[in-house]
Amino acid sequence: MVLRNRYYFLLMLIIVWIVPVAAENRVKAGRTDEPIHLDGRLDEPAWQHAGVIGDLTQQSPYPGEPTPFHTRSYILVTSRALYIGIVCDDPKPSRMSAHTMQRDSEMDGDDKVAVLLDTFGDNQTGFMFQVNPAGARTDGLISGAESMSLDWDGIWDARTCRTKTGWTVEIKIPSHTLRFTPGQDIWKIDVQRWVARKQLSLRWAGITLDCHRFDMRHTGILSNMKGMNQGHGLSISPYGAIQTDRNFRDNHQVLKATGGLDIRYSITPGITGMLTLNTDFAETEVDTRQVNLTRFSLFFPEKSSFFLEGSNLFDFGIGLNQDFVPFYSRRIGLHNEKPVPIDFGVKVMGQQGPWSMVMLDVQTRDSDNTPGTNMFAGRVVYDLTPNFRVGTILTSGNPDGVSENTMAGVDAVWSTSTFHGDKNFRAGGWFAGTSSELETGRKSGWGFKVDYPNDLWDMHITFREFGDAMNPALGFLPRPGTRQLSAGLAYQPRPEGKTAKWIRQMFFESSIWYVENLNGVTETWRLFTAPFNVNTQSGAHFEFNIAPTYEFLYEPFEISKGVFIPAGDYHFLRYRVELESSDSNPFAIGTSTWFGEFYTGHLTQTEVYIRWSAYGGHLHMALETEHDFGHLPQGNFVERLWQFKLVYAFTPYLVLSSYTQYDNGSRDIGVNNRLRWTIAPGRDIYLVWNYGWERPLDRPLSNSIPISNQIALKLRWTWQW
Repeated sequence: MVLRNRYYFLLMLIIVWIVPVAAENRVKAGRTDEPIHLDGRLDEPAWQHAGVIGDLTQQSPYPGEPTPFHTRSYILVTSRALYIGIVCDDPKPSRMSAHTMQRDSEMDGDDKVAVLLDTFGDNQTGFMFQVNPAGARTDGLISGAESMSLDWDGIWDARTCRTKTGWTVEIKIPSHTLRFTPGQDIWKIDVQRWVARKQLSLRWAGITLDCHRFDMRHTGILSNMKGMNQGHGLSISPYGAIQTDRNFRDNHQVLKATGGLDIRYSITPGITGMLTLNTDFAETEVDTRQVNLTRFSLFFPEKSSFFLEGSNLFDFGIGLNQDFVPFYSRRIGLHNEKPVPIDFGVKVMGQQGPWSMVMLDVQTRDSDNTPGTNMFAGRVVYDLTPNFRVGTILTSGNPDGVSENTMAGVDAVWSTSTFHGDKNFRAGGWFAGTSSELETGRKSGWGFKVDYPNDLWDMHITFREFGDAMNPALGFLPRPGTRQLSAGLAYQPRPEGKTAKWIRQMFFESSIWYVENLNGVTETWRLFTAPFNVNTQSGAHFEFNIAPTYEFLYEPFEISKGVFIPAGDYHFLRYRVELESSDSNPFAIGTSTWFGEFYTGHLTQTEVYIRWSAYGGHLHMALETEHDFGHLPQGNFVERLWQFKLVYAFTPYLVLSSYTQYDNGSRDIGVNNRLRWTIAPGRDIYLVWNYGWERPLDRPLSNSIPISNQIALKLRWTWQW
């Protein structure tokens, strides 16, 4: 027996020696009571006692290989804030890319660092905080490995400093900004860095090519967090605004002063309540105009901060995208494209153990023949296992203020990042139904998706079915009464060798989209192929596509003013050429052109963008255009859209922007000018000037007639306890 036990012991030693054991990344936050002055320098004595994350590892393009871009991170925690310092070495600091200082910019082509936090350890949801060398800040809410909303605005701060060896950043995230369970010692964290000119990604955890950037399952452990608390968990944010509106058509001018209040309170450690009174959207950026050559409604993203807070908790189902959004918050405060005043709104959201939830109730008041009404939306999710979650969603109310409408749904998703070892795999389904006094017919829908989203092979199949009377009044459903099947296969190699050394990755793609009505009549199908699709080592992109398409029209369709496509079935063949330079350059240009057959004739659609930045991100300009030239037997048409953005940042906290749009469909020129001065995080002054012109058909663009003038001054100030 003793001899046999010795053999077992020797065998175990051999196994341990031969088989490597994966070590989990861990860091213990340092604690301090000393003040940290944010200047990007990391020169306070407290940083000497911080928890240290060693050099980040290359994730792309060559996982695990060494680079000269050494990156070290330091973590400190106080009772009221989390501090993160990051030191970024660069062998050629003069070549660092920083094209913007504007808050919430996408930072395309910029060097940047990002911190991902999963404060509840559910491996699904989290926070993202991102900074570039010019001090621009972007934040977002993560709701899945491939799902992250950049529209959320948290109260936090960061400062950067350029050095002879690269750049450094100090980040302060107050405890009020985060949702977490006080007393919980363990959070999850990842630190990431992007070097734009090299198209190089560095990470602390999740360094395989199959690991998506926002996959919270691939994060490290952050300990020593149990001393962090949210105080009383109370923040009060009053606002005051003065606004003048002039309508040149009837020469009517109105001057008004308004005020309101937002209150946020931590009901429990993980559950937060919010109250908004007399909600105002004066500082919200205008929508980006779109050209619509389809017979279906367009989707516009939410921009209001009250509705964006916790919006990722409303994410429902799998594989739905914009084909079905059960709760579309833009339905609230807007009816028939006219604003509806909001008296108050209440929101309760958060997580507690395996449960997560969000509840929203809003009351509007009478305006422009739209009666005031009450609207509700809620969602509850339960994590049965670390890989399997189920949820429900419910909405009630109708923006028209007259009829009743209710929608309810259930969904389930199973996901893993260890399929066949280290591959991503997801599968899930959903069911939803509506109740309305106006519609008759089938009011329910269901669907599923099976997804294999990985670096070399990316495959999926999705099915959706929507009843002909399915009508979520607080949702977005452009094609009720249809069955939709989509499937895609992509082979995405990264070639090696001298003959292809300029290529970073190739994409051989093929996907099918098929839509039929509930009687089995085919309405749409489209086969999309990419025989040539290449990303270069510098970040440039070249692509050629072929897309045979079929459409069946039950009735004539007005594609442009005065141009009707007759009812019937149509087969046509479309092609696309797409060329884009690297975003890391100060001057970037790109174009995408669709051409070929279109219904009974031909259509050429050309989109072009030109971006230029200078002075270390202080100045940024972007011009985007779309020109659609249709040649049909029923008539020719031209659709034009011009968009020009000019941004000058005195500092990352004082930014002047101007956004001009023109489309020949409305013949309106709209200019949105906005000055935002962030005195301190959560304390902002906005000066907004909107001006509109109309271009008569018989006049050149330079002789347009003014139609509206709006000036608003708004102050929002937040106190936290």
